[in-house]
Amino acid sequence: MGTIIAQFLSGLAGAASLFLVASGLSLIFGVTRIVNFAHGAFYMLGAYVACTLANAWSGPLGFWLALPAAVAIVAVMGGLLEMTLLRRIYRAPELFQLLATFGVTLVVQDLVVIVFGADDLLGPRAPGLKGAVEIAGKAIPAYDLFLIAMSPLVLGLIWLLLNRTRWGILVRAATQDRDMVAALGVNQKWLFTGVFMLGVGLAALGGALQIPRDAVTHQMDLAIIVEAFIIVVTGGLGSIVGALVAAILISELNAFGILAFPKISIVLIFLVMAVVLVVRPWGLFGKPTSPQRSALGLTTQPWQPMRTSGRLLIAAAIALAALLPLGASPYVLSVGSEILIFVLFAASLQFLVSVGGLVSFGHAAFFGLGSYGAALLTTMLGWPMEAVLLAAPLLALAGAVLFAGFAVRLSGVYLAMLSLAFAQICWSIASQWVDFTGGDNGILSVWPAKWAAKPWAFYELTLVLAMLGVGLLRLATFAPFGFMLRAVRDSDLRAEAVGIAKAPVQWAAFVLAGLLAGVSGALFAFLKGSVFPDAFGVTTSVDGLVMVLLGGMGRVSGAVLGAGVFKTLSIWLMSATDYSKLAIGLFIIAVVVVLPRGLAGLRDLLPSRNLSRTKENRP
Repeated sequence: MGTIIAQFLSGLAGAASLFLVASGLSLIFGVTRIVNFAHGAFYMLGAYVACTLANAWSGPLGFWLALPAAVAIVAVMGGLLEMTLLRRIYRAPELFQLLATFGVTLVVQDLVVIVFGADDLLGPRAPGLKGAVEIAGKAIPAYDLFLIAMSPLVLGLIWLLLNRTRWGILVRAATQDRDMVAALGVNQKWLFTGVFMLGVGLAALGGALQIPRDAVTHQMDLAIIVEAFIIVVTGGLGSIVGALVAAILISELNAFGILAFPKISIVLIFLVMAVVLVVRPWGLFGKPTSPQRSALGLTTQPWQPMRTSGRLLIAAAIALAALLPLGASPYVLSVGSEILIFVLFAASLQFLVSVGGLVSFGHAAFFGLGSYGAALLTTMLGWPMEAVLLAAPLLALAGAVLFAGFAVRLSGVYLAMLSLAFAQICWSIASQWVDFTGGDNGILSVWPAKWAAKPWAFYELTLVLAMLGVGLLRLATFAPFGFMLRAVRDSDLRAEAVGIAKAPVQWAAFVLAGLLAGVSGALFAFLKGSVFPDAFGVTTSVDGLVMVLLGGMGRVSGAVLGAGVFKTLSIWLMSATDYSKLAIGLFIIAVVVVLPRGLAGLRDLLPSRNLSRTKENRP
């Protein structure tokens, strides 16, 4: 019994920081509708600033003065970010918000290393709370009890602020109808800035309070943001009470899961979120959201099959790519193969996002299933590469069939989070099922057949499969199936009125995209000769989304251009500088703000292009 009580209290202490981060994230979304992936970065900054100040300020009051000082400093940083970047994308789709704030996360990760150093920091113990209290025969740290008391206190203060002040009334009104609040003469800009600073301050406080318990590292942002999203989505976007209940639920699952289910403890929290979203798509305490905004960059004119000139240009590009082995080194061919693999991966995601309007934040699940399918069939069963390339994508196909059955009930950020949960469940299984997957050690010796072992041969194989996959996606886009999928994307009610069922069409889109992502994953396994759990990682999914955005949403084959440019830039930056995340993050932010139509939309900026469009639109 003592052990159970100790674990329960430990879970409550962990819930305190999670609640602070999740409540700030939920508050920001409730008012601004920004899905802030950079929230974990502010949590990390709060920990770094508080640790630095607490170590610098001596005396018993140094620690307690460092906490509010860190919160104030980070809140000001958040306000500056809101005024300079986020104001530009308030009306943008969730995908653009996720990518822009993910770019901010990458920037902050490298800036933290530059400013605070690459080594982990250790904070001081909290003065006056260094001892322990014996409860049921177990020593419970006094600081944990302090953290447990913080959650209801913060919840009460937030309730008073939102319900007993004029500013709070405006905030609650903005969560219901932002346009009506603006029509009444309220300055939305400063209201949003204030809300964002409050949410960021809560995240910074959550990070600052952790310095006596954990080391401060430059990787703690991604670890906390995934859990924060799980809590917010499980509790209901915009619900502070839901954030508290979900934080306690998730923290207790973490605490007791290690004891009861040590081999699947990481999977439990994602399973809980998935079950909640399937049963109640808007979370435990949330409300149904308004219809999803249409994606920036979608052309107002109907898509048309490629003209003869475009087909000739594509044929010439394929011919030049096929001739690359004649003058390229093995390294260049290896890089070219990797680019082609991600061309196919990004094209499959583009099909979901642009054609189907289905934002997936866990597309890496199908990529990873294809990779692990190829690795297991090769190393355990000894299958030849030719058979593996046919069979391995079927594992991704099976995953897509299973996932799509639940995903078609959701849309917008809830769909994105469910897809993230599915990918993280796959990652957890790959990480913890050591006897089968090798865990973090991965699966090695996944080599191609002898005829494809040479770089030029594998490159040509990859080129053929990528070309066939992209061609199949284009064919599906302009087939009757593609027209039905776009009809459901634009208005599911109108589509239903003419006899097009939403669920089967979207289910088929997920299956097709998942199958081709599995093909790219299988090729990647043979290219690298090994497979690791990172194949399911968040960064793999985000890279795919960046490629889609960079190429241009609403461009049928925009992902081909986006994947080529982004992978080339990423590989070059990683070899050219130690701060590649900083450069890539700034690049992502610039694309979101400056080129919302992507690189494929640059031609729309040409004077001749604008003139021709003007003539076409004349009556």
